[in-house]
Amino acid sequence: MAKETFAKQMQSKHLVTLSLGGVIGTGIFMSSGYLVQSAGPIGTLAAYIIGAILVCLVMLCLGELSVHKPTTGSFHTYASQHIHPAVGFVVAWLYWLTWTVSLGSQLITLAMIANGFYQGIPIWSWCVLFIILLSALNLSKVKWFAASELVMSIIKSLALLVFIVIGLALVFGVIQSVGQTQPVLFSNFTKNGVLPNGILPVISVILAANFAFSGTEIIAVAAGETKNPQKVLPGAILKTLIILVILFIGAIFVIGALLRQESSGLTTSPFVSILNNAGFAYAGNIMSIVLFITVLSGANSGVYAASRMIWSLADQGPLPKKLAKLNKNGLPIYGLTLTLLGGLLSLFSSIYAPGTVYLVLTSLSGFAVVSVWLSVGIAQLRFRKQFLKEGHKTSDLKYKTPFYPIVPWAVIILCVISLVGIGFDPEQQLSLIAGVLFSVIVLAYYYIFIQKKETKHVKKVNHRLGKETK
Repeated sequence: MAKETFAKQMQSKHLVTLSLGGVIGTGIFMSSGYLVQSAGPIGTLAAYIIGAILVCLVMLCLGELSVHKPTTGSFHTYASQHIHPAVGFVVAWLYWLTWTVSLGSQLITLAMIANGFYQGIPIWSWCVLFIILLSALNLSKVKWFAASELVMSIIKSLALLVFIVIGLALVFGVIQSVGQTQPVLFSNFTKNGVLPNGILPVISVILAANFAFSGTEIIAVAAGETKNPQKVLPGAILKTLIILVILFIGAIFVIGALLRQESSGLTTSPFVSILNNAGFAYAGNIMSIVLFITVLSGANSGVYAASRMIWSLADQGPLPKKLAKLNKNGLPIYGLTLTLLGGLLSLFSSIYAPGTVYLVLTSLSGFAVVSVWLSVGIAQLRFRKQFLKEGHKTSDLKYKTPFYPIVPWAVIILCVISLVGIGFDPEQQLSLIAGVLFSVIVLAYYYIFIQKKETKHVKKVNHRLGKETK
């Protein structure tokens, strides 16, 4: 019986927009104002530049791995093969948990935005509706899923671009804000000092920036469902990084230049505050629509990525093989089902245990993202050494990580510094504690149950082969 395979219907444009769908979330639209208030405009801009550099380095490493061996398992597969199967097992579960926990909060956010327009419908009804919608999008043919993400990602990317253009016009006085007589220019950047609250908030914002750029790696997850991935992946990675750097750094620059300190906060979008100050009517309503599309797109791409991790775990053995089954459309039906159920459990925990279970689960995200990136750096470093040791030449690689081994070592060092930084940030220490504890539990499970089972299986096979050769 032939092995079931994914439908290879993804194209370069789908890879780019799927990645953008996972990266461009509520953080840039909502939390960026609070970050500017905390670290100052210059500190926040510097933090996002560092985050951009790190994600670019990670993608350079992931590019070599995914072009050489495009697989749906992506960094789970690479960590398993080039570091250790136990590490790959932890990485896969960390990544799955990050997107699944996010799904719970995304369902609530979608329901609250929708409730703002139609207040007569209960929140729980909206949540049910959106879980059905996400199920339909992810259970349709890959080309329809990709098309839906393409449209949503373009809308929110254009929204960011339009904001940047309007913002630059306000900064340089092409458009006048209400009560403004002179161009703002760069006065806000040094108004309260270069780093108004010191260096510690900048470290915290660097960690937030790392999380803001997470999702870029979905490109590699989608490699197994892409037409001619070895040709398409390098260009898709480059396009995604260019778009993200322009949109994120541009947006942070505009917010830092224009946002009044008294307007910075977590409850109001800095985009709304700036556009309202400029006299743009209906800014709040427009931003609500953009946020709705942003969250739906993020949830859509998150379900896609998480379901593929379940499939990869089952396909490679740690989970039962039947969980790797694909339906007639070439989709991991059990992976999607478990991911959606996990999202519902996350939703329930946010309602019934917000200060305990849900708090710990959400705290894992920052640790998980950096850990996955760290595994990519180590895997690429070890892969290249092994590749050359087997008698191959660097020129045999269709895509080469530049400046090897500097780039993977830079990824490793920056990720380790980020993990250490989490421990020094009082607001994110729980992330490190929860992340380490979760990783230890998953590792223990692997060594006690999975490796033990595999060892028994190998012994049985060797015993049978020994009898046959006698």
